[in-house]
This record gives sequence, structure tokens and C-alpha cells, in this order.
Amino acid sequence: MEKTVLKIKDLPHDEKPREKLRKFGPQALKNFELLAVILGRGTKKEGVLELSRRLMKQYGKQAAFHEGDVDNLMRLFNISFVQACQVVACFELGRRLFSKEREIFLRSPEEVFEYVKEMFLLKKECLRGLYLDTRNKLIKDEIISIGTLDRSISHPREIFFPAVLYSAASIILVHNHPSGDPTPSPEDIEFTKRIKEASRIMDIELLDHIIVGNGRFVSLARWMRK
Repeated sequence: MEKTVLKIKDLPHDEKPREKLRKFGPQALKNFELLAVILGRGTKKEGVLELSRRLMKQYGKQAAFHEGDVDNLMRLFNISFVQACQVVACFELGRRLFSKEREIFLRSPEEVFEYVKEMFLLKKECLRGLYLDTRNKLIKDEIISIGTLDRSISHPREIFFPAVLYSAASIILVHNHPSGDPTPSPEDIEFTKRIKEASRIMDIELLDHIIVGNGRFVSLARWMRK
């Protein structure tokens, strides 16, 4: 059965985002509704409200706020070039003009998981680098690579280049298992060992590699100590 695409025109007048914005002001709109106002339209498969809700939920506000790569957003969310540009420009403008970003400290696997837990909703495996200073304060959150459903490929130089660029003292790697099961594969363990060895050479510590599943996670630092 073909899915019905909910369109803005089908909503009651006062529930349409632009009308709500005009009548009640921006504070009356949820985050995804504000994004819908910016995007203006959805796709053939998704209405703009559904698309905006997915964008806000699927990747989480923290990472979306930091993601400035248009091509990455296009691949991650299956959106058009124009829509990806709108999202990137929207978040960047907000960050420049109105936001004093709160400091984020990641001192345990549990804190990392709380920060990245929405990644389990992504349909593709995504490798993400969290770059920290000497106090474990997050200084850069970056998508390193996007793989297929069960494989993410990344060379050590892609991981360590941002660390050098932003003078990071340490790195936490995170990737998701779209299956929902965060149990590490032999490839995950081998990859982590390879990056750990490279981190010793670079003198930039790999603190952990977190695998995100559906509501749970695995810390490879703990796993490999067993």
C-alpha cells in the first residue's frame, strides 16, 4: 500500500507552520516546524513536515548544528542539494548570530552515548569523530565517513587531519550499527587497534571507540580490556 504524503495544504489553517509563525510568533513552533518554514517544500516521498521532523530527530540537534558539509547531509538524509544548503546555512547563521554554544565535556562512555544516541536512527553506517582538548571538552564534532548499511571505510589520515587542524589532545570515535545491535564485529576491533596504533605515533590519544545501537552501546575501550 502506497504511503500517503502529508502536505502542508492538507493541514488546518492554524496548524500550517507559516500561519502559526505569523499568528503566534516563533516561540509557538517546534524545532522541526521552524525548519519546515525554511525548507518550504518536501519531496515526492515526504512532505516538508515529515522531512523536517526526520532531519531534526534522525541525526540529533547537536551533530546537525555542527555539520557544515552539504554533500554529507545530502547522502545522510537523501535530500536535494538545495535543501542541504538551506539546512547548513540555517544552522551556521544561528550559530554565528545568536548562539553561545554551551561547553560539552565527554568524560565517560555513558556521556558520549547520551550525546550521540540518536545515531541509531541513521540508515547508513556513519563514522564520527569527537575531538577533545586536554580537559575532555569537545572542540570539534565531525562526520569522517559514511558507509553502506554494514560497513564504514575510513583511512587514519581522515581521522587525524581534523585533530591536527583543531589542535585536539584526544579523539573519541563513534559509529552506528543500523541493525540496532552494537556488538563489535572482528572488523570493528581490528580497525580500532589500527587507529590506536596510529594515535601513539601521532601522540593524539584515542580515548575510546563507541558503537551505537538501538538504546544501547558498546565501548571498545572496555570491550578490549576484557
